Amino acid sequence: MAKPTAFYQLHLKHKAKLVDFAGYLMPIQYRGIVEEHKKVRSKVGIFDLSHMGEFIVIGKDAEDFLQKVTVNDVKKLWMYQVQYTVMCYPDGGIVDDLLVYKLPDRWMLVVNAANIEKDWNWLEQKKFGDVTLENISDETALLAIQGPLAEKVMNRLTDYDLSQIKFYWGMEENVLGNKILFSRTGYTGEDGFELYFEPKLAEKIWEAALEAGKELEIEPIGLGARDSLRLEMKYMLYGNDIDQTTNPMEAGLSWLVKLDKGDFIGKEAILNARQNPKRSLMAFEMVDKAFPRQHYEIRKNGAKIGEVTSGIFSPSLEKGIGLGYVLVEESKVGNQVEIKIRDKNYKAVVVKPPFWKNYSHK
Repeated sequence: MAKPTAFYQLHLKHKAKLVDFAGYLMPIQYRGIVEEHKKVRSKVGIFDLSHMGEFIVIGKDAEDFLQKVTVNDVKKLWMYQVQYTVMCYPDGGIVDDLLVYKLPDRWMLVVNAANIEKDWNWLEQKKFGDVTLENISDETALLAIQGPLAEKVMNRLTDYDLSQIKFYWGMEENVLGNKILFSRTGYTGEDGFELYFEPKLAEKIWEAALEAGKELEIEPIGLGARDSLRLEMKYMLYGNDIDQTTNPMEAGLSWLVKLDKGDFIGKEAILNARQNPKRSLMAFEMVDKAFPRQHYEIRKNGAKIGEVTSGIFSPSLEKGIGLGYVLVEESKVGNQVEIKIRDKNYKAVVVKPPFWKNYSHK
């Protein structure tokens, strides 16, 4: 049975279409995916992201532990800085992609909803020294305010000077009379904030955000638009574009991997993948009018060379776009390929991501 989030009654009030997503009852859309997508690109919207998982890590060995289980360099983080990273298995396959928050008295990890139990078990298994883990997923509501006008909305919820917060930094400050953690992060490519707080504050913060953005035409946004927004930026979706069979190097995540930081889980396999690349996650746009979908074949001269991992009709570009793994030599920008849709091949071309270039994040 899917669990409702703290915003459930508000979704009903706004006539959301609800679906079971990773065991949570989540809004897939309200007014319509395309309309909601365009709202975030042009103005501002709010998202319930309470299905995401949050783990607290404390103890004198917490930093060394996180350095060992993630590929990025947590030792480079400043206080209240946020880092995007991945955890890998020894064979280089990806356990999950996640955010790491460095906070004054703790670390916080934000993991994907479908991977909460798996990630928790993995971290517990790899724990060493003075490290304590706490799963606060059920005690944490998460609201995102996203779009070029997001700062104007957030300014009405807090007295804190938001110009001090750069992209991928956060703060714990007074928001509507409550000290909560928020960060300048998001999954849309636009400017925006993500706010973490107790579920009992959910209605208060949701309603205040809608009121603060009323004249800016703010509206609730569902997971459908979140998916199309993230794909236009070539942001990864675990289970589609990355999973335990994919290596960060072939997924185009080499910029995350700090091979000079010392030992970490998966290092040897990742190094091998860098030295002997076999396939690459490429981004493509449709030339013919057609909409690619996950698992559609990617072809070259009639032969299968890969398959689509994520594909949509892009509301911003008004054309089909997608991602898929192919041999390295087939992933070069400008390469012509075909996407097989219902026994017919449609022309596509490999492009340099992101698909959407006019994003507003700072």
